[in-house]
Amino acid sequence: MDHVSALPAIRDLVLRHAGLPAPGGLILHRSDAPTEPMPSQSAPVFALVAQGTKRAVLGERVYTYGAGQFLVASMELPVIAHVSRATPAEPYLVLGLPLRPPLIAELVLEAPPARGEPAPGIAISAAGNELLDAVLRMLRLLDRPDDQRVLWAGVEREVVWRLLTGHQGGTVRQIGLGDSNVVQIGRAVRWIREHHADLFRIEDVARVAGMSVTSLHRHFRAITTMTPIQFQKAIRLHEARNLLLAEPGDVAAVGLAVGYESASQFSREYRRLFGLPPGQDAARLARAGAARTVGV
Repeated sequence: MDHVSALPAIRDLVLRHAGLPAPGGLILHRSDAPTEPMPSQSAPVFALVAQGTKRAVLGERVYTYGAGQFLVASMELPVIAHVSRATPAEPYLVLGLPLRPPLIAELVLEAPPARGEPAPGIAISAAGNELLDAVLRMLRLLDRPDDQRVLWAGVEREVVWRLLTGHQGGTVRQIGLGDSNVVQIGRAVRWIREHHADLFRIEDVARVAGMSVTSLHRHFRAITTMTPIQFQKAIRLHEARNLLLAEPGDVAAVGLAVGYESASQFSREYRRLFGLPPGQDAARLARAGAARTVGV
């Protein structure tokens, strides 16, 4: 099946099953209009856009992907994401499949050798014909419960294999390697997330990751696009926005809660990331009825 014929069929199936339960953690989502930029957490996932366009920002890097393109992420990273193109007539349609470390670890043993350089934590590519064909067969199983019970695991395996042996195989491979750099950086990411309101020394993060300071800086930046300090700032500001959305009120108290001692610095850095001062941003989102979008 060629690219031209596979993508419309994928689109129709995502449209028909969007919002309904699906096996294997598969999520099918639609949006009939553009959404507000919202803090979101990437996770080990394969997300294929069937229609429309989405934009995600990680640090200073912007990822824009549309119909026929997919995103893969190897760990939880603080992104700001929104649907940038969608209408009721042509809604944004996406499918998201969690990438399971045990399955990837099994397939890595059969895959060609990897290149030596660190792989990014988030990557985007155009979906090739073989990947689209496998995705289409997976979606068709949603209409065939008897076949689904028997064939789902095999089709999921093929989808992951196509990812692993494709252009972004390095990012996918890292998910299944227990001793990989991404696992070490993942430990650092979790520690920073848990201690985002605290001051820390870079040596503390390196010790948690089990790396030298030099190696930590190199691999952390390659995977997350940020330094550990920049990452902590992003986590603080994402958490502040969540707090303001949940309970709009004392902006200074929110800044203190996420680790800022200076209200002016908090407001300045918040505005630089989100485009408006904290109070104005929270009010705008409340008026717009902003909601999180599914996936990255």
